[in-house]
Amino acid sequence: MPLFSSVLVANRGEIACRVIRTLRTLGIRSIAVYSDADSHAKHVTDADTAVRIGPAPARESYLSIPAVIAAAKHSGAEAIHPGYGFLSENADFASACAEAGIVFIGPGVDALEVMGDKIRSKNHVAASGVPVIPGDSRPGLSDDDLVASAESVGYPLLIKPSAGGGGKGMETVHTAAELPDALATARRVAASAFGDDTLFLERLINEPRHIEVQLIADTHGSVIHLGERECSLQRRHQKVIEEAPSPLLDADTRARIGEAACRVARSVGYVGAGTVEFLVSASAPGEFFFMEMNTRLQVEHPVTEEVTGIDLVAEQVRIAAGERLSLGQDDVSLVGHAIEARVYAENPERGFLPSTGTVLALREPVRDGIRVDSGLAVGSEVGASYDPMLAKVIARGADRAEALSRLDRALAETTIFGVRTNIEYLRLLLAEPEVRSGALDTSLIDQKLPSLDFARPDAQLLAAAALAVHAERSALRAGSAWSTLDGWRLGQSRPSEYIFALGEGATATVSILAAGTAASVRVNGGEAHTATLRQVDELSSILTWDFETRMLSLARTPTGMWVGRDGFSWELSLIPRAERLASRLAAIARPDAASSPEVRAPMPGTVIRVPVDNGAVVAAGDTVVIVEAMKMEHRLTATVAGTVSISVAPGDLVKLDQVVATLTPVMSAADADPHATRPTVEGDAA
Repeated sequence: MPLFSSVLVANRGEIACRVIRTLRTLGIRSIAVYSDADSHAKHVTDADTAVRIGPAPARESYLSIPAVIAAAKHSGAEAIHPGYGFLSENADFASACAEAGIVFIGPGVDALEVMGDKIRSKNHVAASGVPVIPGDSRPGLSDDDLVASAESVGYPLLIKPSAGGGGKGMETVHTAAELPDALATARRVAASAFGDDTLFLERLINEPRHIEVQLIADTHGSVIHLGERECSLQRRHQKVIEEAPSPLLDADTRARIGEAACRVARSVGYVGAGTVEFLVSASAPGEFFFMEMNTRLQVEHPVTEEVTGIDLVAEQVRIAAGERLSLGQDDVSLVGHAIEARVYAENPERGFLPSTGTVLALREPVRDGIRVDSGLAVGSEVGASYDPMLAKVIARGADRAEALSRLDRALAETTIFGVRTNIEYLRLLLAEPEVRSGALDTSLIDQKLPSLDFARPDAQLLAAAALAVHAERSALRAGSAWSTLDGWRLGQSRPSEYIFALGEGATATVSILAAGTAASVRVNGGEAHTATLRQVDELSSILTWDFETRMLSLARTPTGMWVGRDGFSWELSLIPRAERLASRLAAIARPDAASSPEVRAPMPGTVIRVPVDNGAVVAAGDTVVIVEAMKMEHRLTATVAGTVSISVAPGDLVKLDQVVATLTPVMSAADADPHATRPTVEGDAA
């Protein structure tokens, strides 16, 4: 008999797909829920059945307790697995499940309430004898209270929301002058993300390393830990790469930190899978400080599964059904090494701004030692309503070096077209000497980012894209000597020319002169190379040059081409001839015209604040509009000093590249006064 006959998964994306996968192996009917934005999502098609719970905004769907409970009742679910994020740590949701007679696959309400409040949890754990980070975690601190206590806490310090997690609302402050604005931002983000703007302060630890311990506990009083994970590679307090075990800890510290985590869990009568997070200074690896407890499954749980051989979701389900743990602490052993990279929908070249789009083509690596937890499929819509994480690529090896090498190769074999991702950045990060050696800390990414050299489409990718477009157009015109694109004419043949927009005003020109099955290709007037293009499958093409052969990936779009190689991908927009001609004519007609600088939305999102008045004079760099997208705030700033004209209001939805404000540059004194003396310029009329 199955543990439960049916379980509803109250989540979306890769974690919903991952939970559904285990439910299937356990013989349990899976029920997905979805918003209007996710009606065709992979987790919906993976599940045995699915129920709509509301419109796209999370508060009206995935965060709506009544909607999720109603879906569970309607579908006959006996239990609900919350995944992570959304309602996974919501005590009111756990209570609502109990009232409805539905099993909540997670801890009890008391544990959720104590550990869900970071101020309360920190004070509770300190009373249990577990060391905590110095700071001010008194309940209900006002901004004035926080400003007053900041001096005693000491700079640099960290502002943290009491509710929620994932780094949202956390602000690093180095001086007293930065504190008021940082507090305002932290409260606004915390209120938006968690519905609670309570804040507290912590000392910023030097050379910090983020170490967390995985726990499982049953309803019969057994609590064990499954070793630790290293999560120090973070950007904006958001984990990027995680691994197990940590390269920092020795066996003695591993045992002590594991026991401390179990003590935390026992202090609240914890049940299920959970994680206790600690901060450890790289200069004093034998000391650790409690940060928080996550009363749910973690994003990075696969690395623990890979080194222990334990399916944590299956353990959660069995525990929720009342079974005892099937193993004791002495039965746990860590074999080999595992490392995980989070694939996000974001554009590293544009400051990691979230990106959106439709997945046009997809290749995920399949090989020994590689696991991919993904919520993607061809046709998946990646919007701005939810977290930008798309998938996780996990590598396992006999040791850390092998795991790192396998992960890098797997990322190189991953192709996602239709939305920009951070895959190239992940590979650059894995190649850094500190990462290879294990000399990590939570500030390493910030230190390395300025020196990372992000790629742009090179001659090979540009040529491949042009050849693919050329071949497609030639096929459409086949059958007539007058309509082929081989460049034939009376006299010398003329090459076909393709011009691609590369972004930020840059373009590239590729000329192709076809000769049978081969073509002579020049990129930006450079050296000519003979190339052929042979289709391999629906996603990949092989471009064979006379000097090298390499695998490239191509995917046609209505306006151009996506190109990729070794994990790098780029969208090339083909500039139509009519558009090029119009641009040249406009330049000729208005050679001296100066347009007003425009502030554009770098991503789709929602305007949450306009901090300046319409018509105000602002300086270059001043924030004029704040947009929220994928649970993050983005400040849009003035590029020049001038008078600002705001074209949006709080609550407005904005599209990519939409103009949100226009700046009229401040005139100089000479421009403002027509009678002002100006210097004589050679050629002026006498």
